[in-house]
Amino acid sequence: MIGRDQEFTVKQKLGACIYDLPNFLWEMRPSSSSPWIRIRNRDESLLPGKNNLGVECGWRWTTDLHIAKVFPRTGLWLMKRALRDWPIELRPEPAVETRETSPVVSFIIGHRGTERLPHLLATLGSIAAQVEIPCECILIEQSNNADVKDQLPSWVNYIHTLLPYSDMPYSRAWAFNVGARAARGEILVFHDNDMLAPVDYAREIVARAKEGYEVINLKRFIFYFGQSDSSRLFATGALETEAGMAAIMQNAFGGSVAVLRSAFFSIGGFDESFAGWGGEDNELWERAATRACWPYGYLPFVHVWHAPQTEKLNTMRPTVSLYEERSAIPPAERIAELSAREFGDTTAPHERSFARMT
Repeated sequence: MIGRDQEFTVKQKLGACIYDLPNFLWEMRPSSSSPWIRIRNRDESLLPGKNNLGVECGWRWTTDLHIAKVFPRTGLWLMKRALRDWPIELRPEPAVETRETSPVVSFIIGHRGTERLPHLLATLGSIAAQVEIPCECILIEQSNNADVKDQLPSWVNYIHTLLPYSDMPYSRAWAFNVGARAARGEILVFHDNDMLAPVDYAREIVARAKEGYEVINLKRFIFYFGQSDSSRLFATGALETEAGMAAIMQNAFGGSVAVLRSAFFSIGGFDESFAGWGGEDNELWERAATRACWPYGYLPFVHVWHAPQTEKLNTMRPTVSLYEERSAIPPAERIAELSAREFGDTTAPHERSFARMT
């Protein structure tokens, strides 16, 4: 939990009181304009969005909110305030009128195995709770067996992709491309199976798309629940926590991002060369930045606990070197290369990507 797995010295606590707490308290003042989105670490800068809607983080990589680590109660306060402004709910199925209407937004989720089935079902519940906007959800299970097919709600569009070889690492990029091919909505949301979205998420995405934006990232803070609170959420659907959180993350492109269908296919989709943990989001963002982007976050999300990815901390993993290699190529050249590929085939990743994997 924040502030429980590490001890802070008196000097560190004093520093947080002097440099971080004043900004936190000021931005938590009562207001209808959600000032809490401007809370940040002391050495970070935020860029205001159009009409002061949302903020863009003025640094490259994700960071955790420091004040919430030093003083866990501030993190709980922030989460409760954020979820009061933008509530998250879990429903068993969408409204009937949504099910019977052609979708505007297609949520696409990749998945493998049964370990994260409770996470997936909670995530689906938050998608079912979306208001006003007709949505569909496409679940791509990438595995040797159809492990979760019979566990899913009937409103979920299920696609099973068999592994081209039995021990193939999970390829999130391939799963998302398969889902994009099957999607009916004009807006594609590439969404993780452990991320709970606020009820207004689809509505806010559509609003930004109507303003002319093609790539839309609305995440401001991701509240990482701990194990006990996540277990309680699975059992009861309750989003309340008194134990604290594992982290409060900001400046995340991955996890959930919306892209207009036309823009997604024009930039070549996800690079299916990525198999294993990480890199595919960052690489996509570099190409997506050539389109009309909305990078100003103002919505809260909740990430439910799971055991850490064993390969995440391995800086020598193949996806790290692959990202560095691909990132060195100008985005326009990558777009031309990937657009020429037939990506999203349900039988296997593109042959050049597959060759790299094997």
